[in-house]
Amino acid sequence: MSAPDQEFSTELTPRRVIAFFIMVFGMFMAILDIQIVSASLPDIQAGLGASSDEISWVQTSYLIAEVVMIPLSGFLARMMSTRILFALAAAGFTASSFMCATSTTITEMILWRGLQGFLGGGMIPSVFAAAFTIFPPAKRNVVSPLIGLIATLAPTVGPTVGGYLSHTMSWHWLFLVNVIPGIGVTIGAWMLIDFDRPKWSLFNRFDWLGLGALAAFLGAMEFVLEEGPGNDWFDDDMVSTMTVIMVVGGIVTFWRAFTREEPLVDFSAFRDTNFAVGSVFSFTMGIGLYGLTYLYPLYLASIRGYDSLMIGETVFVSGLSMFISAPLVGMLSSRVDLRAILLVGFMGFASSTWILTGMTAEWDFWELLLPQIIRGMSLMLCMVPINNLALGTLPPSKMKGASGLYNLMRNLGGAVGLAVINTVLSDRSSLHYARLSEAVTWSNDEALRQLSLLAANLTAHGLNGTTGALQQMAARVEAQATVMSFIDVFVLISLLFASLAFASLLMKPPAARGGGGAH
Repeated sequence: MSAPDQEFSTELTPRRVIAFFIMVFGMFMAILDIQIVSASLPDIQAGLGASSDEISWVQTSYLIAEVVMIPLSGFLARMMSTRILFALAAAGFTASSFMCATSTTITEMILWRGLQGFLGGGMIPSVFAAAFTIFPPAKRNVVSPLIGLIATLAPTVGPTVGGYLSHTMSWHWLFLVNVIPGIGVTIGAWMLIDFDRPKWSLFNRFDWLGLGALAAFLGAMEFVLEEGPGNDWFDDDMVSTMTVIMVVGGIVTFWRAFTREEPLVDFSAFRDTNFAVGSVFSFTMGIGLYGLTYLYPLYLASIRGYDSLMIGETVFVSGLSMFISAPLVGMLSSRVDLRAILLVGFMGFASSTWILTGMTAEWDFWELLLPQIIRGMSLMLCMVPINNLALGTLPPSKMKGASGLYNLMRNLGGAVGLAVINTVLSDRSSLHYARLSEAVTWSNDEALRQLSLLAANLTAHGLNGTTGALQQMAARVEAQATVMSFIDVFVLISLLFASLAFASLLMKPPAARGGGGAH
């Protein structure tokens, strides 16, 4: 496939640099919107009169639709060209954001959120593909930290931005904030992107059966991972049904991918050792990135009683440390072996979660400060080398499809990680509560002393001391059990990152010259 319209043109011009930065901003909006509603779901629920079961679909519908589009985007970019795909995706994302803001029922919101996620997913892989084809290897030490920063910073600050917008204005602004920038990105992308040309003949070979199978496979997988932990997994009929759909869809997807001349999803990039190992690292990064973005706010809300704005102000430290460390990582990546940087990054992330294993129910901003700083810096130390090592050795003809798979692995890592985290939190919390309850008995002198103090305090305030003291003791035991379950999760994440750190040595450094356009 050597025809010029099938590959990126690799000449670097000022116009293309500006176009690339416009694409980066579009990617930032798409990734930000994964998490921007997470801290503000109660506000949306109240505004739309939705039930607690329904409101979770505001997040789930976006994730399911996005995870289907990301691997599909490689084929669409080859068929339509980066310019047309990105401009259409940006325009649709902007329009669906506006429609989300005008929704009056939960059904409308779920529909438009799904469309928003699907179109947002079309923008993300295009940026990675462009970065590793139009920029020569010498420039990647500037470009890679930028896309690494956006890919990690956007979901990290999402709850902060969302909490601030919904707290100071209203939940509608979670979506309206996309409109003006989205229009600018659409116009800029349409006028400036000229990396490649469309190959419309591919439309005649579009695999509609493969599309259905891909949507069933990834959509059902995302559903199972999102809904499984809260519904006792296979005890729930819907989760069981979607698992069957996932398995059948997966079998058909892989069958079509390996038997068609022009598959929708091209898995051939996995023959490259760097890309295969890098994809495993991307999956792991998804667990760490989305897992900790979920765990910090959950702890602060459930144990410390913080509202969305207070949570945002506390977890903003991680985003700030990412922002500060990005230029440093860019400079290091041109002077130090990327595998060594990756090793330090993984060990740093493991250290940040290991510090959290000393957590108590009294931990606040200052106790969480150091692990958040280490986490933010470690994310950048991981993301930049993974990007360069995984995508830096691929030829341009493979880049569009590979960047979709690479980003898909990060999202799937997040989905699998959150499912495991929620399951561990639920199971271990119940176990710890049962064990702690066994110790809090009428024969325990310390428990009786604490009950007596609680009862005396409540009685002094004119309340029923005996009943109130028992309720407060039960709440204390539950809070301690919850904190202990958090610690169990942090131990698992620490072990995962520490054990994978040395696998970075399996990768080969990209050639100093080559990659990108040289292949």
